[in-house]
Amino acid sequence: MTKIKKMFKYDNVGILFVLPAFLYMIVFVGYPIIYNFILSFQDVTVKTLRKDIKEFIGFRNYIELFQQDNVLTLSLWNTLVFTVACIVFQFIIGFALALLFNKKFSFSKPVRGLLMMPWMIPITITGLIFKFMFSTDVGIINYFLRSFGIISENIDWLTNTVTAMPAVIFANIWIGIPFNMILIATGLTTIPAEIYESASIDGAGKIQAFWNITVPLLRPTIESVLILGFIYTFKVYDLVYVMTSGGPVNATQVLSTYSYKLSFEMFKYSKGAAVANILFIILFFVSLLYLKYVYTEEEA
Repeated sequence: MTKIKKMFKYDNVGILFVLPAFLYMIVFVGYPIIYNFILSFQDVTVKTLRKDIKEFIGFRNYIELFQQDNVLTLSLWNTLVFTVACIVFQFIIGFALALLFNKKFSFSKPVRGLLMMPWMIPITITGLIFKFMFSTDVGIINYFLRSFGIISENIDWLTNTVTAMPAVIFANIWIGIPFNMILIATGLTTIPAEIYESASIDGAGKIQAFWNITVPLLRPTIESVLILGFIYTFKVYDLVYVMTSGGPVNATQVLSTYSYKLSFEMFKYSKGAAVANILFIILFFVSLLYLKYVYTEEEA
Protein backbone atom coordinates (compact mmCIF):
# COMPACT_ATOMS: atom_id res chain seq x y z
CA MET A 1 0.00 0.00 0.00
CA THR A 2 2.85 2.36 0.86
CA LYS A 3 4.51 1.66 -2.49
CA ILE A 4 1.28 2.50 -4.32
CA LYS A 5 0.98 5.81 -2.44
CA LYS A 6 4.59 6.70 -3.31
CA MET A 7 3.94 5.81 -6.95
CA PHE A 8 1.16 8.38 -7.28
CA LYS A 9 3.00 11.21 -5.52
CA TYR A 10 3.88 14.42 -7.34
CA ASP A 11 4.61 13.81 -11.04
CA ASN A 12 3.35 10.23 -11.05
CA VAL A 13 -0.17 11.37 -10.20
CA GLY A 14 -0.60 12.04 -13.92
CA ILE A 15 -0.94 8.29 -14.40
CA LEU A 16 -4.34 8.46 -12.70
CA PHE A 17 -5.56 10.98 -15.25
CA VAL A 18 -4.21 8.97 -18.19
CA LEU A 19 -5.51 5.62 -16.93
CA PRO A 20 -9.20 6.01 -18.01
CA ALA A 21 -8.19 6.97 -21.55
CA PHE A 22 -5.64 4.14 -21.61
CA LEU A 23 -8.26 1.58 -20.56
CA TYR A 24 -10.68 2.96 -23.16
CA MET A 25 -8.05 2.57 -25.89
CA ILE A 26 -7.25 -0.98 -24.79
CA VAL A 27 -10.90 -2.08 -24.83
CA PHE A 28 -12.26 -0.22 -27.85
CA VAL A 29 -9.14 0.09 -30.05
CA GLY A 30 -6.55 -2.45 -28.93
CA TYR A 31 -8.87 -5.46 -28.67
CA PRO A 32 -10.50 -5.00 -32.13
CA ILE A 33 -7.07 -4.64 -33.75
CA ILE A 34 -5.74 -7.81 -32.08
CA TYR A 35 -8.94 -9.74 -32.86
CA ASN A 36 -8.82 -8.60 -36.49
CA PHE A 37 -5.26 -9.91 -36.86
CA ILE A 38 -6.28 -13.26 -35.35
CA LEU A 39 -9.30 -13.40 -37.69
CA SER A 40 -7.09 -12.83 -40.74
CA PHE A 41 -5.10 -16.00 -39.92
CA GLN A 42 -8.26 -18.13 -39.75
CA ASP A 43 -10.73 -19.42 -42.33
CA VAL A 44 -13.94 -17.69 -41.25
CA THR A 45 -16.85 -17.43 -43.67
CA VAL A 46 -20.62 -17.35 -43.25
CA LYS A 47 -20.52 -21.17 -43.00
CA THR A 48 -17.90 -21.34 -40.23
CA LEU A 49 -18.77 -18.17 -38.33
CA ARG A 50 -20.68 -19.93 -35.54
CA LYS A 51 -18.15 -22.73 -35.04
CA ASP A 52 -16.51 -22.75 -31.62
CA ILE A 53 -13.11 -23.57 -33.08
CA LYS A 54 -12.03 -21.75 -36.24
CA GLU A 55 -9.52 -23.35 -38.62
CA PHE A 56 -6.09 -21.72 -38.43
CA ILE A 57 -4.60 -21.33 -41.93
CA GLY A 58 -1.65 -19.02 -41.33
CA PHE A 59 -0.84 -16.57 -44.13
CA ARG A 60 -3.04 -18.29 -46.73
CA ASN A 61 -5.52 -15.40 -46.88
CA TYR A 62 -2.73 -12.90 -47.57
CA ILE A 63 -1.08 -15.15 -50.15
CA GLU A 64 -4.35 -15.73 -52.01
CA LEU A 65 -5.17 -12.02 -51.96
CA PHE A 66 -1.83 -11.04 -53.51
CA GLN A 67 -1.48 -13.96 -55.93
CA GLN A 68 -5.04 -14.69 -57.06
CA ASP A 69 -7.04 -11.54 -56.35
CA ASN A 70 -6.46 -8.79 -58.92
CA VAL A 71 -8.98 -6.58 -57.14
CA LEU A 72 -6.61 -6.14 -54.18
CA THR A 73 -3.85 -4.80 -56.44
CA LEU A 74 -6.34 -2.51 -58.17
CA SER A 75 -7.71 -1.34 -54.81
CA LEU A 76 -4.23 -0.56 -53.53
CA TRP A 77 -3.42 1.39 -56.70
CA ASN A 78 -6.74 3.27 -56.54
CA THR A 79 -6.09 4.14 -52.91
CA LEU A 80 -2.66 5.57 -53.74
CA VAL A 81 -3.96 7.56 -56.72
CA PHE A 82 -6.91 8.85 -54.73
CA THR A 83 -4.71 9.83 -51.76
CA VAL A 84 -1.95 11.57 -53.74
CA ALA A 85 -4.35 13.48 -56.00
CA CYS A 86 -6.46 14.68 -53.08
CA ILE A 87 -3.49 15.72 -50.96
CA VAL A 88 -1.82 17.69 -53.77
CA PHE A 89 -4.89 19.76 -54.62
CA GLN A 90 -6.10 20.10 -51.03
CA PHE A 91 -2.72 21.35 -49.91
CA ILE A 92 -2.16 23.81 -52.77
CA ILE A 93 -5.65 25.34 -52.57
CA GLY A 94 -5.65 25.30 -48.76
CA PHE A 95 -2.23 27.00 -48.67
CA ALA A 96 -3.40 29.70 -51.10
CA LEU A 97 -6.54 30.36 -49.06
CA ALA A 98 -4.53 30.47 -45.83
CA LEU A 99 -2.22 33.11 -47.32
CA LEU A 100 -5.26 35.07 -48.53
CA PHE A 101 -7.10 35.06 -45.21
CA ASN A 102 -3.91 35.81 -43.31
CA LYS A 103 -4.18 39.31 -44.74
CA LYS A 104 -6.50 41.80 -43.03
CA PHE A 105 -9.47 42.82 -45.17
CA SER A 106 -13.20 43.25 -44.73
CA PHE A 107 -15.27 40.11 -44.09
CA SER A 108 -12.16 37.90 -43.98
CA LYS A 109 -13.21 36.18 -40.73
CA PRO A 110 -16.85 35.50 -41.73
CA VAL A 111 -15.79 34.15 -45.13
CA ARG A 112 -13.14 31.96 -43.53
CA GLY A 113 -15.79 30.63 -41.18
CA LEU A 114 -18.08 29.81 -44.11
CA LEU A 115 -15.25 27.96 -45.84
CA MET A 116 -15.02 25.64 -42.84
CA MET A 117 -18.52 24.29 -43.54
CA PRO A 118 -17.36 21.49 -45.90
CA TRP A 119 -15.24 20.09 -43.07
CA MET A 120 -18.10 20.33 -40.56
CA ILE A 121 -20.79 18.66 -42.69
CA PRO A 122 -20.99 14.85 -42.15
CA ILE A 123 -19.18 13.05 -44.95
CA THR A 124 -22.18 10.87 -45.76
CA ILE A 125 -24.26 14.00 -46.38
CA THR A 126 -21.48 15.44 -48.54
CA GLY A 127 -21.32 12.18 -50.48
CA LEU A 128 -25.06 12.25 -51.17
CA ILE A 129 -24.85 15.91 -52.29
CA PHE A 130 -22.05 15.20 -54.75
CA LYS A 131 -23.72 12.01 -55.92
CA PHE A 132 -26.73 14.13 -56.88
CA MET A 133 -24.53 16.86 -58.41
CA PHE A 134 -22.70 14.32 -60.59
CA SER A 135 -25.83 12.40 -61.60
CA THR A 136 -26.29 12.01 -65.35
CA ASP A 137 -29.71 13.53 -66.04
CA VAL A 138 -30.46 15.96 -63.19
CA GLY A 139 -26.95 16.74 -61.94
CA ILE A 140 -25.92 20.37 -61.72
CA ILE A 141 -22.41 19.59 -63.05
CA ASN A 142 -23.73 18.43 -66.43
CA TYR A 143 -26.20 21.33 -66.47
CA PHE A 144 -23.46 23.96 -66.14
CA LEU A 145 -21.15 22.22 -68.61
CA ARG A 146 -23.97 22.14 -71.19
CA SER A 147 -24.90 25.75 -70.44
CA PHE A 148 -21.36 26.95 -71.21
CA GLY A 149 -21.14 24.76 -74.32
CA ILE A 150 -18.32 22.63 -72.94
CA ILE A 151 -20.23 19.39 -73.56
CA SER A 152 -23.09 18.55 -75.91
CA GLU A 153 -24.27 15.37 -74.15
CA ASN A 154 -24.52 14.46 -70.48
CA ILE A 155 -21.54 12.66 -68.99
CA ASP A 156 -22.12 9.52 -66.91
CA TRP A 157 -19.75 10.70 -64.19
CA LEU A 158 -20.32 7.98 -61.59
CA THR A 159 -21.11 5.07 -63.90
CA ASN A 160 -18.16 5.49 -66.25
CA THR A 161 -14.88 3.78 -65.34
CA VAL A 162 -12.87 6.78 -66.60
CA THR A 163 -14.74 9.61 -64.87
CA ALA A 164 -15.84 7.95 -61.61
CA MET A 165 -12.52 8.32 -59.79
CA PRO A 166 -12.02 12.02 -60.76
CA ALA A 167 -15.55 12.75 -59.50
CA VAL A 168 -14.85 11.13 -56.10
CA ILE A 169 -11.48 12.89 -55.89
CA PHE A 170 -13.16 16.23 -56.60
CA ALA A 171 -15.63 15.64 -53.76
CA ASN A 172 -12.88 14.73 -51.30
CA ILE A 173 -10.79 17.75 -52.29
CA TRP A 174 -13.77 19.98 -51.46
CA ILE A 175 -13.97 18.35 -48.03
CA GLY A 176 -10.26 18.56 -47.25
CA ILE A 177 -9.49 22.13 -48.29
CA PRO A 178 -10.76 23.72 -45.01
CA PHE A 179 -8.66 21.30 -42.94
CA ASN A 180 -5.49 22.32 -44.78
CA MET A 181 -6.46 25.99 -44.73
CA ILE A 182 -7.10 26.27 -41.00
CA LEU A 183 -3.93 24.40 -39.96
CA ILE A 184 -1.69 26.38 -42.30
CA ALA A 185 -3.40 29.64 -41.30
CA THR A 186 -2.70 28.81 -37.65
CA GLY A 187 0.95 28.20 -38.53
CA LEU A 188 1.15 31.56 -40.33
CA THR A 189 0.08 33.40 -37.17
CA THR A 190 3.20 32.09 -35.39
CA ILE A 191 5.55 33.86 -37.84
CA PRO A 192 6.50 37.31 -36.45
CA ALA A 193 5.66 40.23 -38.73
CA GLU A 194 9.05 41.79 -37.89
CA ILE A 195 10.81 39.17 -40.00
CA TYR A 196 8.91 40.24 -43.11
CA GLU A 197 9.57 43.90 -42.31
CA SER A 198 13.31 43.25 -42.00
CA ALA A 199 13.29 41.30 -45.25
CA SER A 200 11.48 44.11 -47.11
CA ILE A 201 14.02 46.63 -45.80
CA ASP A 202 16.81 44.41 -47.16
CA GLY A 203 15.08 44.49 -50.54
CA ALA A 204 13.40 41.08 -50.56
CA GLY A 205 10.28 40.83 -52.72
CA LYS A 206 7.09 38.95 -51.85
CA ILE A 207 8.13 35.84 -53.76
CA GLN A 208 11.55 35.78 -52.09
CA ALA A 209 9.95 36.29 -48.68
CA PHE A 210 7.57 33.43 -49.37
CA TRP A 211 10.25 30.91 -50.32
CA ASN A 212 12.91 32.04 -47.85
CA ILE A 213 10.78 32.92 -44.80
CA THR A 214 7.23 31.56 -44.99
CA VAL A 215 7.95 28.07 -46.31
CA PRO A 216 10.98 27.29 -44.06
CA LEU A 217 9.24 28.55 -40.91
CA LEU A 218 6.07 26.65 -41.80
CA ARG A 219 7.97 23.41 -42.38
CA PRO A 220 6.73 21.64 -39.18
CA THR A 221 3.14 22.69 -39.95
CA ILE A 222 3.41 21.57 -43.57
CA GLU A 223 4.79 18.18 -42.54
CA SER A 224 1.99 17.66 -40.03
CA VAL A 225 -0.67 18.68 -42.53
CA LEU A 226 0.66 16.31 -45.21
CA ILE A 227 1.02 13.33 -42.86
CA LEU A 228 -2.40 13.82 -41.27
CA GLY A 229 -3.90 14.38 -44.70
CA PHE A 230 -2.32 11.15 -45.97
CA ILE A 231 -3.68 9.14 -43.03
CA TYR A 232 -7.20 10.60 -43.22
CA THR A 233 -7.38 10.23 -47.00
CA PHE A 234 -5.77 6.80 -47.29
CA LYS A 235 -8.38 5.22 -45.02
CA VAL A 236 -11.39 6.95 -46.61
CA TYR A 237 -14.49 4.80 -46.75
CA ASP A 238 -17.81 6.58 -46.32
CA LEU A 239 -17.44 9.09 -49.18
CA VAL A 240 -16.47 6.43 -51.73
CA TYR A 241 -19.11 3.99 -50.53
CA VAL A 242 -21.92 6.57 -50.65
CA MET A 243 -20.98 7.92 -54.09
CA THR A 244 -19.99 4.77 -56.01
CA SER A 245 -19.77 1.77 -53.61
CA GLY A 246 -16.41 1.03 -55.24
CA GLY A 247 -17.83 0.82 -58.76
CA PRO A 248 -18.21 0.87 -61.64
CA VAL A 249 -16.30 -2.38 -62.24
CA ASN A 250 -14.03 -1.63 -59.24
CA ALA A 251 -12.89 1.66 -60.81
CA THR A 252 -13.17 3.43 -57.44
CA GLN A 253 -12.56 0.41 -55.23
CA VAL A 254 -10.19 1.35 -52.40
CA LEU A 255 -8.80 -0.81 -49.61
CA SER A 256 -11.45 0.20 -47.08
CA THR A 257 -14.41 -0.43 -49.39
CA TYR A 258 -12.90 -3.69 -50.61
CA SER A 259 -12.48 -4.88 -47.03
CA TYR A 260 -16.15 -4.06 -46.40
CA LYS A 261 -17.20 -5.83 -49.59
CA LEU A 262 -15.31 -9.01 -48.71
CA SER A 263 -16.61 -9.05 -45.14
CA PHE A 264 -20.23 -7.96 -45.38
CA GLU A 265 -21.24 -8.56 -49.00
CA MET A 266 -19.26 -11.69 -49.90
CA PHE A 267 -19.10 -12.91 -46.25
CA LYS A 268 -15.39 -13.77 -46.48
CA TYR A 269 -14.65 -12.38 -43.05
CA SER A 270 -11.05 -13.53 -42.81
CA LYS A 271 -10.05 -12.09 -46.17
CA GLY A 272 -11.85 -8.86 -45.33
CA ALA A 273 -9.86 -8.72 -42.09
CA ALA A 274 -6.64 -9.35 -44.04
CA VAL A 275 -7.32 -6.38 -46.36
CA ALA A 276 -8.08 -4.21 -43.32
CA ASN A 277 -4.78 -5.28 -41.77
CA ILE A 278 -2.89 -4.38 -44.95
CA LEU A 279 -4.41 -0.91 -44.71
CA PHE A 280 -3.52 -0.71 -41.02
CA ILE A 281 0.10 -1.82 -41.56
CA ILE A 282 0.69 0.74 -44.32
CA LEU A 283 -0.62 3.59 -42.16
CA PHE A 284 1.28 2.25 -39.13
CA PHE A 285 4.61 2.38 -40.95
CA VAL A 286 3.85 5.84 -42.36
CA SER A 287 3.21 7.03 -38.81
CA LEU A 288 6.43 5.42 -37.55
CA LEU A 289 8.48 7.06 -40.30
CA TYR A 290 6.95 10.42 -39.45
CA LEU A 291 7.66 10.02 -35.72
CA LYS A 292 11.24 8.96 -36.43
CA TYR A 293 11.69 11.98 -38.68
CA VAL A 294 10.27 14.33 -36.02
CA TYR A 295 12.52 12.94 -33.29
CA THR A 296 15.56 13.18 -35.57
CA GLU A 297 14.74 16.83 -36.31
CA GLU A 298 14.34 17.63 -32.60
CA GLU A 299 17.66 16.04 -31.70
CA ALA A 300 19.53 17.82 -34.52
